[in-house]
Amino acid sequence: GTRKWAVRVEGGGLVETVLIPAGDRATLCVSSQVGCSLDCSFCSTGKQGFQRDLTAAEIIGQVWLAIDSYEAFQSGKGRIVTNVVMMGMGEPLLNFDNVVSAMDLMLDDLAYGLSKRRVTLSTSGVVPALDRLAELSEVSLAVSLHAPNDALRNELVPINRKYPIAELLRSCRDYMAAQSDRNRVVTVEYTLIAGVNDQPEQARELALLLRELPCKINLIPFNTFAQSNYKRPGGRAVSRFWQVLVDAGYIVTVRTTRGDDIDAACGQLVGQVVDRTRRSERYSAGGDTQAIEVM
Repeated sequence: GTRKWAVRVEGGGLVETVLIPAGDRATLCVSSQVGCSLDCSFCSTGKQGFQRDLTAAEIIGQVWLAIDSYEAFQSGKGRIVTNVVMMGMGEPLLNFDNVVSAMDLMLDDLAYGLSKRRVTLSTSGVVPALDRLAELSEVSLAVSLHAPNDALRNELVPINRKYPIAELLRSCRDYMAAQSDRNRVVTVEYTLIAGVNDQPEQARELALLLRELPCKINLIPFNTFAQSNYKRPGGRAVSRFWQVLVDAGYIVTVRTTRGDDIDAACGQLVGQVVDRTRRSERYSAGGDTQAIEVM
């Protein structure tokens, strides 16, 4: 089943890494920062404040840790980690150089040898860095959108006030245009929050918004955590939202929650941060803890 590690890094912080097996695949969710500065309203990581960027060695060390820890159990069963998603703690594009260096190692045939389709970077929308990434990388792209208009996204994803939706979607289109494989699409991530962004009219607005972007949409029912008043929508609300988008011609998936029993589901990764912003009391990190020492 799903496995989570709380990895202690230099300075005493903990970052969390999650391995999600599914059939013949195993996806590793990797962190890029100790904490996060973006403070998205529905994400527990942001409530912990921000301590520092991870080094490239600390990022790639999470891949090593997962493979090393599972090797004894997976002997003879093929590749242990088949996919890596930069969707753990932190905003990857705010740690640009270290994240790109780590992804290069993931893709290198002499290192981990993953294909560019199997390494995904997820961003909340740091537009200048995404424009720069288009010149350097062909990894898969996911965008944390979560709202169909600027007014709501300003509340949910505060970086939208600096880089509004129109700029973000323009940057996404440019990123896809720069790829050698023109059949690839952006994954648009949309966390469904009961009574906030889960109404059919908001689904229709989203369908119009994305009409010029080659994309698929991943709906993520909100995962609750202690410091949030948001609620998870019911199955009927999720189905209605999904149906509107499917009827509009989109490929739409609803993410099956994995790891919520160990606080490893989307939006639940919190680690342990020296909280300079004092957004909250420190959490006690769950899961197995193992240190990565970087010389």
